Amino acid sequence: MLKVEAALLLLPAFAALIYGENCLWSILISAAISLAAGFGLTLLSKPKSQVIYAREGFITVALSWIAVSAVGALPFYISREIPSYIDAFFETVSGFTTTGASILANVEVMSRGLLFWRSFTHWVGGMGVLVFVMALVPSVTDRSIHIMRAEMPGPVVGKLMPRARDTASILYKIYVGMTLAQIVLMWAGGMPLYESIVHAFGTAGTGGFGVKVDSIAGYSPYLQWVITVFMLLFGVNFNLYYLLLIRRFRAAAQSSECWYYLGIVGVSIALITANILPMYENLQEALRLSAFQVASIVTTTGYATADFNLWPQFSKAILLLLMIVGACAGSTGGGLKVSRAVMLFKTVGREIRHLLHPRSVNSVRFEGKQVDGATLKGVSSYFALYIICILAICLILSLEPFDLETNLSATLACFNNIGPGLAAVGPASNYAAYSPLSKLVLSLAMLLGRLEIYPLLLTLIPTTWIKK
Repeated sequence: MLKVEAALLLLPAFAALIYGENCLWSILISAAISLAAGFGLTLLSKPKSQVIYAREGFITVALSWIAVSAVGALPFYISREIPSYIDAFFETVSGFTTTGASILANVEVMSRGLLFWRSFTHWVGGMGVLVFVMALVPSVTDRSIHIMRAEMPGPVVGKLMPRARDTASILYKIYVGMTLAQIVLMWAGGMPLYESIVHAFGTAGTGGFGVKVDSIAGYSPYLQWVITVFMLLFGVNFNLYYLLLIRRFRAAAQSSECWYYLGIVGVSIALITANILPMYENLQEALRLSAFQVASIVTTTGYATADFNLWPQFSKAILLLLMIVGACAGSTGGGLKVSRAVMLFKTVGREIRHLLHPRSVNSVRFEGKQVDGATLKGVSSYFALYIICILAICLILSLEPFDLETNLSATLACFNNIGPGLAAVGPASNYAAYSPLSKLVLSLAMLLGRLEIYPLLLTLIPTTWIKK
């Protein structure tokens, strides 16, 4: 993975070369360090077996994400555009995990090469850094599905094709195609090519890093609508796009998760539009701003066209709930996932029916099928861990001199990979005021949220490393 990261760093180096920027050398030095570390680990490590089981998959994913984040922070730190390594690490973790939380007060003073790298980390991390490698490396075995399952978001990750590498390849072809389509539409709408590429990276990975202090607010309504639509598209399960490609339209249309997702988005937009209408000149503007912010939060992208910190409490409460729900499983979005939320509500409904009618047999159905007990147990266990992690992180952040709204929204925004929160970490603010310890804790929160807890948790448990 470090060898691949060295190759990926050549793209921002090329951007820096085009614009004649001094950050070129810091990027090339970082690439050399990454390449040397990759070859060094290859020489030190000679595994007896190439077979990857579930345990190896989880550990590989967790350690790879930490490693690529640690090395990916070097260009910012070596160039001194971010003087603190902890700040650079926070920014890079935020990039790879597609969170979009930032410590930068003014991104417009940064070099274009580093801004390109900053947004490119979104694109690589959106589908998964190891899924990216699996799509490229010919030697990937069928057992590598354990890596994909550890890295891809959602309750269940299956194969689209018999071979794991073919599945990864199909996912990335869809991903690349959608990214290119967005670049063309934004470029045609008057956005410069460089900015079109950077913003497409941020949208595709549902990350939200941009090149302007006001995020997307300064762009035309057309460009805002294009980004709104693509944020929502990247929040859909990519398996549905595969079904559309092979012309299984009926199967794609029967996805209940997608309909729940669209329903949540539609209702949220309608409620917020009605709530903020008195603040704006006309319905069209209120609708556009409402739709953009809802799409940005529910897909955990983090772009902004308005400071929703100034909106009424009702609208902010809806956005806070959307932070938790998140996008669909199998998408590039974060959060709890719509499928988990729906299954949790259906499980509660089943328990209520069982209390009223103890002898009745009640099952939970989702996507037209009966959900087995193991899946429901996994969803419930994940939700319990989700709550415990949020409470623990928020408790640590309470040591900071901020109010509860700031700390809780910062925790939710980082754990759910959203970026901007409320109050002192709202869309017009940043995370620079937090202490180095809190930034490391929030970096851990971003990794826990992106990898959905278990890979990092299992890596930290000593019994995971015991050979059996």
